[in-house]
Amino acid sequence: MTVTGIFTALIVGLVIGALGRLAVPGKQNIPVWLTMLIGVVAALLGTALARVLGVDTEGFSFLELGVQVALAAAGVFAVVGLTGRGDRTTRSIH
Repeated sequence: MTVTGIFTALIVGLVIGALGRLAVPGKQNIPVWLTMLIGVVAALLGTALARVLGVDTEGFSFLELGVQVALAAAGVFAVVGLTGRGDRTTRSIH
């Protein structure tokens, strides 16, 4: 993979991850790098799944994008569910 390919994958991952975050309601307290990682994984898995489903993945496809964003949203939802939602401050009981 070339440097351009890696850079493109990171940009696409950021966009797919951001769209996935927008699809999940509420506030997600996860860092940008994790959003990007979820987006890159969702983009790769989404393309593979779209091919299995018979979607033409040459060029731009709204169906492929929909699969990728749905996987990213599921990934964000899973990560937020595992790490917890909301403020990380501790409250002391007196």
